[in-house]
Amino acid sequence: MDHQNLIAIDIHTHAEVSCWNPFDNYGEEYDRAADKYFGSSGRPTIAESVAYYRERRIGLVMFMVDAESNMGRRRIPNEEIAEAAQKNSDMMIAFASIDPHKGKMGAREARRLIEEHGVKGFKFHPTVQAFHPYDKMAWPLYEVIAEHKLPAIFHTGHSGIGSGMRCGGGLRLEYSNPMHLDDVAIDFPDMQIVMAHPSFPWQDEALSVATHKPNVWIDLSGWSPKYFPKQLVQYANTLLKDRILFGSDYPLITPDRWMKDFETAGFKPEVMPGILKGNAVRLLKLEG
Repeated sequence: MDHQNLIAIDIHTHAEVSCWNPFDNYGEEYDRAADKYFGSSGRPTIAESVAYYRERRIGLVMFMVDAESNMGRRRIPNEEIAEAAQKNSDMMIAFASIDPHKGKMGAREARRLIEEHGVKGFKFHPTVQAFHPYDKMAWPLYEVIAEHKLPAIFHTGHSGIGSGMRCGGGLRLEYSNPMHLDDVAIDFPDMQIVMAHPSFPWQDEALSVATHKPNVWIDLSGWSPKYFPKQLVQYANTLLKDRILFGSDYPLITPDRWMKDFETAGFKPEVMPGILKGNAVRLLKLEG
């Protein structure tokens, strides 16, 4: 990634539409509920997302969420995202997502994606994947990620997916309590852990884990900055200023909206460049 020519790096964007696989409308009611929750509409292809970010000179990290065992929805191929990142390597990085229930087969896939497809990190969503991050079921995957010293993003807190649906779509919020990542941070000190989103209703737990464990970061995706809890802004301005990351959750929240609200959300001018780009440059090892 040619980060010097970018104004920011969005660490949290989603691939929503595959151009390799036929459309899978199974479980589409989750998409409609999320659109209603976020006030969003439309699902761009990967190429459309890349063009959107290139026009704005913003780098992006893109991934999908593999929740095939719990949700029954066919995933977008990790290889499709990796190929797009290779073609747009000046401003795009691919993370992979592998359902932890795939065990050792998932670990084999992770190794192949890293070594043959240039994947630079991984994404987990405990609520939709239906697992506790500390579950030893996920250890084979973590071991491969840690071996290659790559970062892993974990959804934390409330989930827009399932919100408003009957029984919340059967998705359990408790899986995404950020305190569950404490064990992971201890057992895998060489894996940089990114806790995605303001972790409502567990914001203080997230700040505690990140303050205590130096391999834990926080991305600010999924919310407009004007709604951030005051303690999150306080820690971003002080103790955690070097481990706070810009993320939007595109396309559910756009970087245009996020960056506009960021300007007036109470962040100190001296920490804003690090949040927008500098911290991501270090996390993704883009220098040296």
